[in-house]
This record gives sequence, C-alpha cells and structure tokens, in this order.
Amino acid sequence: MGKVLENEAFGLAAKDESGVLTPFSFSRRETGEKDVRFKVLFCGICHTDLSMAKNEWGFTTYPLVPGHEIVGVVTEVGTKVTKFNTGDKVGVGYMSRSCLSCDSCSDGEENYCPKMILTAGAKDYDNTMTHGGYSDHMVCAEDYIIRIPENLPLDGAAPLLCAGVTVYSPMKYHGLDKPGMHIGVVGLGGLGHIGVKLAKAMGNKVTVISTSDRKRDEAINRLGADAFLVSRDPKQMEDAVGTMDGIIDTVSATHPLLPLLGLLKYKGKLVMVGAPEKPLELPVMPLIFGRKMVVGSMIGGIKETQEMMDMAGKHNITADIELISADYVNTAMERLAKADVKYRFVIDVANTLKPTP
Repeated sequence: MGKVLENEAFGLAAKDESGVLTPFSFSRRETGEKDVRFKVLFCGICHTDLSMAKNEWGFTTYPLVPGHEIVGVVTEVGTKVTKFNTGDKVGVGYMSRSCLSCDSCSDGEENYCPKMILTAGAKDYDNTMTHGGYSDHMVCAEDYIIRIPENLPLDGAAPLLCAGVTVYSPMKYHGLDKPGMHIGVVGLGGLGHIGVKLAKAMGNKVTVISTSDRKRDEAINRLGADAFLVSRDPKQMEDAVGTMDGIIDTVSATHPLLPLLGLLKYKGKLVMVGAPEKPLELPVMPLIFGRKMVVGSMIGGIKETQEMMDMAGKHNITADIELISADYVNTAMERLAKADVKYRFVIDVANTLKPTP
C-alpha cells in the first residue's frame, strides 16, 4: 500500500510541570513497511499519565502527549505487515518498540528491555519523541500492536492494555493463577478492580484489602470478590494472618508493608505494581521467618498482553469506566489525583478531540 502523505496529527499535550493539557499539533512518521496506522477511538487515562504530565519522576520531556491505553481501527498497513488488515480493532499499550535482541526480548518480555521505548514521552531510536494516544491517530510497528477481541467494547477494553496486563503478568509469572489460590488485592482502583476480575476468572479466591469499609459492597456484590478486609481494623487483620498465597499491591500512595506481609502464608509473595512517589519501609524479619518475597512487576510482554486480552475476551472482562470528552481531561486529571474515579477515565477521542480552528 502507498504511504500516507498527510501525517499531521492533533492531540493534547502538557507543556510544563503544571501538567495542564492544551491543544497540540505535531507530525507522525509515515507508515513504514512494517508499520500499522490506526485511527484512535478511545484512550484510557492512567495514573502514570498524571505523574508524567507533572514530571513527578523527574524525567519528563515537554511537550508531552500522554496516553498508552490506546484503541482504534486500522486505517493503513505497511507493505510487509502480515498480522493486521485495515478495519481491524487494535490497541497499543505502554511500549511501542524494543531492541528485539537482548535476553528480555528473547524471553518475550520486551517490557524489561533496556532499550524499550515508551509509547508516550520517550526518545525513539531516530531521536524523535514519541507521542501517545491523547491524539487522533497512531503509527506503530506491527510487533507491538494488540488485537482486540470482537466481542469487547473498545472503550472498556482500552485500560486492559496497561492496567489489565499490569495485574495479569505477575499472577502468571509467580504462579498465582492456579484455581483455588487465595489472592489479596490492595486498593480497589483502576488496577485493583481489574485484578479482582482477572483473578476470579482464573478460579482464585479473592480478598480486597482497603483502608476503609466504603467499597465493601462494590467489591463483593458487583465485582465478585469473596471477602473484604479493612487494613486499619486490627481484629480483621489478625483474623486473616497467614491466609493468602499472594497479594497484588496496586496502591501508589505511601503505605505500610508490615501488615500486608503478615497476611501471607509461608512462601507467600507480595507483588508491588503501584508506584509510590516516596520510598516505602521494608521490614525484613517477616521475610526471613516466612521465606516471603516482596517483588515488583511492570506491565507485560507483547505475547503476554495478547494472552491477557484474549482471556478478557473469553470471560467478557472489561474495565469499569467513566467515558469523558477531550475537553474534560484536565478536570479528570484533578479528580484522578484525588482517586475520584470509578474506576478508569477513558477519553472518547474520535468523537470529542477536534482541532482548533
């Protein structure tokens, strides 16, 4: 197929540490022989977008077009693309390129590649900056494109590309996906609510762990959790000591780890997938006396992401979202900072993101 001559894109960008997103025009690369171009229909808002927009981690380059939970419909494929055709429902997650030659890439875990390129706000191999899904279209190498099952609505599927695989990957890797296991999920937010759904689909017993009783009914009666534990209630925590095979900790705020370690069985695993801004205190004695582990995990490789997406299709799993217009994004960011969302904002890009006259 011929190359697209008009590569001008339109999106929303943060231009300084205020994190305020404003209209921004830029150019996408032409569709290379192994590239897929697609019209962006929806894009989820991840807490990482907020952190990057405000330069909370200290490495943001401006202008930044955020967005890495991107779904849409293919409009053009390169001459050597074999996996996708125009009209396919596709998505792109947190990464858009890797070296394909290191040990991580060889193991199918491109997300740990030292030269992995972020979908938004990273310097690509040609020294241009990558721009994410708060924009009208994307161009990405076909090896980093995920096929979305036909039965899943695209708006609800978008957050699975980051939040979904972020909780799926550690459960698979650490053997916490076996039916009958008891899994704790800390925090019932964007990641946590999907973690509950995926863990239940794997056949696990699931307990949601939260600081208050406010989300108990939601967790059990709507999301299907088996139990709910208030971490600030000493009696509840004492009764649950040593009962869990693994815990997926999705919280991005500073919080104590000692009570969570106490909930684990011998050889239990506490998996950190949230990213607190400040270091957490790690008590060593529970690790020594219980052969317990505290580990980290970040998204998943492309094969694993597709596996997660296919599982979501099989079990009709999507994120619980609040669909917003593009002009509501800055308000959504303010609400996200206060954890005021149930459970993921998704931008209706195709219908509401319009270039300014």
